[in-house]
Amino acid sequence: MTTSAGEAGYDKPTKISFVYSNPTDPAAFEAAYPEQLALARKLPGLTRLETSKVWPKEDGSPTPAYRLLDLYFADYAAASEAAAEAGALVGATLEHATGGVLIAFAKVLDEA
Repeated sequence: MTTSAGEAGYDKPTKISFVYSNPTDPAAFEAAYPEQLALARKLPGLTRLETSKVWPKEDGSPTPAYRLLDLYFADYAAASEAAAEAGALVGATLEHATGGVLIAFAKVLDEA
């Protein structure tokens, strides 16, 4: 896909979101997670990194996700350039996200 600045909002801030499902071994995932964060921080054009952990459900049932990682970039082109350099991050993620992971590009519509 070829894009030009301003076309369909491609000039808007963009984030790459990792939504981690519940791992089969949470302790092993947590032990490996700092490596994933270190790899993410090395991506070119990264302007902000936000990580979060899903609160446990009060009834003890499984949560819809385990952790979230949001990587912010100035625009779609910067996020795409970072994605092209993210082989090590994606490899580490797939190795340790034993419950699965969803990775999505998103246009940031509103920031507080």
